[in-house]
Amino acid sequence: MNTALVHWKEAATVILTAGIRRTSVVDSLRTSIENHSPHPPVTWTRSVLPVKSAFDYEVLLLKRSGKSGFMPNAYVFPGGLVDTSDFSSEWLDIFRNFIHSPNFGLGVVKQPPQTRPPIFATDRMKFGSPIPGEVAFRICAVRETFEESGVLLVVPKEEENNVLKSVGHRENAGTTDLSQLSNVCGERELANWRQLVMQNPLNFIRMCRELECLPNIWALHEWGNWLTPTAVYGKQRRYDTAFFICCLKDIPHTVQDEKEIVHFKWSDPIEVLQRYEARELWIAPPQLYDLGRLCHFHGLDDLHHFAQQRSLEGCEQWLPIRLTSADCYISLLPGDGLYPEQVDMSGHSDVNMSTQKSLEELQQESSSLHRIVSHDPYNTSVHINITPKYKHLSPLRGTSSSSSSSDSSGSTPTSRL
Repeated sequence: MNTALVHWKEAATVILTAGIRRTSVVDSLRTSIENHSPHPPVTWTRSVLPVKSAFDYEVLLLKRSGKSGFMPNAYVFPGGLVDTSDFSSEWLDIFRNFIHSPNFGLGVVKQPPQTRPPIFATDRMKFGSPIPGEVAFRICAVRETFEESGVLLVVPKEEENNVLKSVGHRENAGTTDLSQLSNVCGERELANWRQLVMQNPLNFIRMCRELECLPNIWALHEWGNWLTPTAVYGKQRRYDTAFFICCLKDIPHTVQDEKEIVHFKWSDPIEVLQRYEARELWIAPPQLYDLGRLCHFHGLDDLHHFAQQRSLEGCEQWLPIRLTSADCYISLLPGDGLYPEQVDMSGHSDVNMSTQKSLEELQQESSSLHRIVSHDPYNTSVHINITPKYKHLSPLRGTSSSSSSSDSSGSTPTSRL
C-alpha cells in the first residue's frame, strides 16, 4: 500500500463480463475488432440502439446498500479498497513459479513509465512490499469480487503449467482463451472461506494456500484509472481506483453479501443504460462511461481480444474536474479544452470551476470535448470528440451511417452517450 497518500485511498474494481448461450443470430452480429474505427462515432439516436439479443454476454453489477456512506443504492462493478494483505510478501510463495516473469507473467506495458498512473508506476519496494502494484491490485480485485459476489477467480495449482504456457503465448502478442472458473472446493466450504475472508483479508492468502490455488491475475486486463472528484463526496471519500476487465466463458453462480451489497444483476450493457435512463436504477459516471465503451462489442470473444491486446498499451489517470454552469454540472476529463493545464493531483486542495455560461455556449466555444454532462442524477451524457489515448475507445450507444467519417471541417465527429 502507498502509505504516503494522504487524501486518496487506493482501490481496485473489475468489470466482470460473462458469456450467455449463443445463437446463430448473435454470431452474425459480432463485430470484428479490425473494423473498429480509431475515431469516436457521431451522436447516437434511439432508433439505432443495439437490441438486447445482439449481445452474447452480460456484465455484473452490484447494488450498494442504502446505508452506505459512499454512493448509496448505486449499481457498481465489484471491487473495493486495497488491503495490506494484498501486498504481503507471503504471495511470493504462492506465485513462486511466476516471480521471475515480468510482473508475475502479466507482461510490461508499452506506456512510458513517466506517463503511467501512479497507482501502477509507484515502486512498492519503497513501502516494504516486493509485490508489484500491477499484481497487488489484481489480487485486491479478485478478493473483493469473491467477498461481494461469491465469484472466485482463481487457478488451481495443478493448472499452473497451462498458465505458464499462456503467459508465453501472451508475451508473443497472442490472445488466450476466455477464462473459466475452477471448482477448488465444495459450495459449503467455499461459503465458509468467503465468510473468513470477509472477516479478515489475510484469510485470502490462507485460503489460496490451503486450497492450492492462485488468484487468476492473468484474467484481469488493465482498463483504466479513475479518481474520485474533489469536493463532491468529501475528503474522507476519495478513491484512486484501478479498473480491470475480465471475460468469463459462462455466467457463474453469484450471491450478495447482504451487508455492503444488497442485490446483484447480470445484464447486457444496453439494458443497464436503458434502465438507467428510465430511472429504474442508478449508476455513477465511471460505470456510465465504461458501459458505453462495452457497447462497441456485441460478441464476448471480440471484447476479450480487444481488452487483452489493449491492456499492454497502458492507460490514463482521470481526475474529473467539476464545472458548474448556468444550467448543468459538467465533469471535465483530460483532453477537454476546458480541462485545467495544472491540476493538483495530490488531492490536497479542492478543484472546482463555475461559469454563468450555458451548456450550449460552452459546447460552441470548445473545439476539444471530453466531458460528462449532468442535468440531474438520471440525465447524464458523455460528450467526446477527441481520440482516446492508448488505443482505447470512446463510449458508444449507437452509430449512424456516417459514424466513421469526419465533418467538413476535418474535425473528429462527436460521440454523445
